[in-house]
Amino acid sequence: MSTDILDTSDHLSDPPVTPSGSVDGAEARDAPPRSDKLGPGAFRAIALLLASGFTVILNETTMSVALPPIMDELGITATTGQWLTTAFLLTMAVVIPATGFLINRLGTRGAYLLAMSLFTAGTALAMIAPGFGTLVTGRVVQATGTAIMMPLLMTTVMTIVPAHMRGRVMGNVGLVIAAAPALGPTLSGAILEPLGWRGVFGVVLPISVLALVAGLLWIRDVSAKEVQHLDPLSLLLTLVAFGGLVWGLSGLGEGAHAAAGTINPWIPLGTGIAFLGLFIWRQLVRQRTDSALLDLRTFHESNFRVAIGIMAVSMLAMLGTLIVLPLVLQHAMGLSPLQSGLVVLPGGLAMGLLGPVVGRWYDRIGPRPLLVPGATLVTLGIGMLAFLHPGTSVFYVLGAHILFSLGLSAVFTPLFSSALGVLKPHQYSHGSATITTVQQVAGAAGTALFIAIMTLRSDTLVATGSSEADALTSGAGLAFGIGAGVMAVTIALATLIKRPETDGEFHGGH
Repeated sequence: MSTDILDTSDHLSDPPVTPSGSVDGAEARDAPPRSDKLGPGAFRAIALLLASGFTVILNETTMSVALPPIMDELGITATTGQWLTTAFLLTMAVVIPATGFLINRLGTRGAYLLAMSLFTAGTALAMIAPGFGTLVTGRVVQATGTAIMMPLLMTTVMTIVPAHMRGRVMGNVGLVIAAAPALGPTLSGAILEPLGWRGVFGVVLPISVLALVAGLLWIRDVSAKEVQHLDPLSLLLTLVAFGGLVWGLSGLGEGAHAAAGTINPWIPLGTGIAFLGLFIWRQLVRQRTDSALLDLRTFHESNFRVAIGIMAVSMLAMLGTLIVLPLVLQHAMGLSPLQSGLVVLPGGLAMGLLGPVVGRWYDRIGPRPLLVPGATLVTLGIGMLAFLHPGTSVFYVLGAHILFSLGLSAVFTPLFSSALGVLKPHQYSHGSATITTVQQVAGAAGTALFIAIMTLRSDTLVATGSSEADALTSGAGLAFGIGAGVMAVTIALATLIKRPETDGEFHGGH
């Protein structure tokens, strides 16, 4: 069996398309009937990329549960320990904008091998770390590989999967992005008791080594490499802009509970915003010679612009809810960490497992019939959580979280497919990098917004004599209410998303 990522006997048999996007009549009549299955080489490569993506994204959220034993063994405070997550997110935010350049310069094979080599090396370093500094370094190296993997996955799907099948394959990408972060803390907790915190890295290490070896055998370049030169100024602006944004937003989320002596979060946030403007200016200048680090001409497409907006709000709502809800369940409603994890587990599993199903629906009916009810369910689920109080039934929370999760499962896959489907092939890597960057910044913003609102409200109520449980649920309720209001805007925006023409050609139009 060929190890080439493309199988010319299968998915390349789709009818030829003219530059205008329509199928040439004579050639279409002579073309063999299109297949609804990927060739074995393409299937193997996509499956490997999905498994690798799931593995690397899983590590984004494993440290939240593993932090207490790490603090005990290494003798660090909680504030210091949080850098295991903060450094990971900062690295992701800084590296992702450069992945479009890396993928075009190194090709699919080179970018995959670089991503998995970095992730494997970072995992091994973290597992054997003798001290906290080495452990953070391992997390940074891990995050660098993770940052490359997700844009690479989306770019490869858009390049080798026929347009009429992209929805169902993108559904699996949605499973990776939604289910992996949700399952990270649960799996980390299961590993911690028998193996300790080093076991969290030890279990992942052989999997990443296996993925690296499989990539050597199975991954091939799917498009021509582009000879580009890295712009050092763009890279520097990226470091300050996106690093500052994530750092500042994370600091705002800590609010009044930030440790004494920490930098005022408005300083990195303001610096990040200023340098983001400079970064955009630099990319617009470099685009004139097709040498931008991140090509922003993707925003010329209306579908891409609107989808990015909806995606940013949805990620804000998802990460904010995933952070605040467990706090309420444990500190206000008296559930144990295990019980609170079980409450949110069904929704997380549903969100991930429904991804492929939603993808098949997208291929049949397009984005709007999924996006509008999906955004409505997310709004309804978060709105229900706004009415929590210490005596609320766990089943009420379970139901609200399931509605919220079902809605998100109907939102992400159509957004990915609709946003990238309107781009030209040479823009796929830049579009994927833009989407992943927005997800990171919006996720940090969601965490900061929800935590800040909850903290300010609850602190005020405690000062006036309310119990901590009542104050916490009231503060969280205000955060959920504002989140639901912001999410409601996406219902109207969802009506503006159109089906890409390359999808419609296989379904008789829109």
